[in-house]
Amino acid sequence: MTSRARRRPRIALWAAFVLVHALVAWLGWMLPGQPMGDVVLVYEPWSTSAVTGGAVVGITEPWVYPHLALVPMLLAKGIAVLLAPLSALFGALSGSGAYLVAWALLVTLVDALGFLLLTGGRRSVARRSAAWFWLAALVLLGPVAMYRIDAITVPLAVMAGVWLISRPAVAAALLAAAAWMKIWPGAVLLAALALLRRRMRMLVAAALVTAGVIGLVALLGGGPFLLSFLTEQTSRGLQIEAVAATPFLWLAAAGRARIDYSYDILTFQIGAPGAGLVSTLLTPVMVVVVLALCVLAVRRLRDGADPLRLLPPTALALVVALIVCNKVGSPQFQVWLIAPVILWILYDRRRAGTAVTLVLVLCLLTLAVYPITYDALLRAQVLPIVLLTARNALLVALGIVAVRAMLRTPRQRSRRPA
Repeated sequence: MTSRARRRPRIALWAAFVLVHALVAWLGWMLPGQPMGDVVLVYEPWSTSAVTGGAVVGITEPWVYPHLALVPMLLAKGIAVLLAPLSALFGALSGSGAYLVAWALLVTLVDALGFLLLTGGRRSVARRSAAWFWLAALVLLGPVAMYRIDAITVPLAVMAGVWLISRPAVAAALLAAAAWMKIWPGAVLLAALALLRRRMRMLVAAALVTAGVIGLVALLGGGPFLLSFLTEQTSRGLQIEAVAATPFLWLAAAGRARIDYSYDILTFQIGAPGAGLVSTLLTPVMVVVVLALCVLAVRRLRDGADPLRLLPPTALALVVALIVCNKVGSPQFQVWLIAPVILWILYDRRRAGTAVTLVLVLCLLTLAVYPITYDALLRAQVLPIVLLTARNALLVALGIVAVRAMLRTPRQRSRRPA
């Protein structure tokens, strides 16, 4: 094969990368339902307050996100300032538009770093397949795949997945840093610590990152709010997109439940008898499910299962548990599924097909609900409830597929390093 022929797949991938990110960014401006609302309604005010001497979320007041989530918001603010001189030429670069464009550019840049690591270096069918899956998932999920803080954590987790074997300490550090933005990458780290041999290196690296974050927060005076991202969640009700909210949505369609707006959390929640109890029970249920999955993974490892092939379904099962047992259930949670499935494609491509298909369908159903039919969902109309019910049912099915793959992971054939 000539060098030109070898370059063609990579050129096609990068051309698709540019087109996909441009399309998804543009859809944020065109689709209904304010799919970019979080960026301009909360991220920009938080970052503006921090750089102008006002309140600093997580430092001078409690915050719903882990502390490092503020870093990309501040970076986007800096990019928006750099774009300000161009506002005379491009109207979109004035006011909040500049911050939206800056956020899209930041996400695209971080995605490009992850994409470069995934597709560069060693050329393989698995890596190309993983890259195409990533792009397809972004298109099918739409603007929430870009205009949310979760978008920053996905490429970090992808890079960590590529480095888990060759650079386990770096991978663990990336996952720990990402978990201090949104908690879900901690599930991938937990799976790696349970199954891979060089766990002490990973544990030390993750501990150093965590110690650094805690030390910085304490130095800035945010010690009293160190765990506010956990305590602030206790006041949340059952969000309408949560899997456990599905029966209540059908009650709302029948006029026997309400959809209320929480001005404290800025989300739509279920108002009905029993919804509060369900919301309270979900967190301990999540803890039990996560622990059970970890025990299952360790037992399968001791039974001789190949750790590299056991790792991806374990990581995916843990991430699905964080979504299914969550009282929130925001649409952007679907991007959490991308990194574990990429890991599955890289390490066990032949068994990843069902998970790949389910995640892509989940992304499409989520887009159909939010933002396309979200207004109708808030009015408890049947069509979006049907779509959301199907999405939530497929989430549960994906978890079953992941657990089944854990149970059927082949035994290790050789003494290759895990």
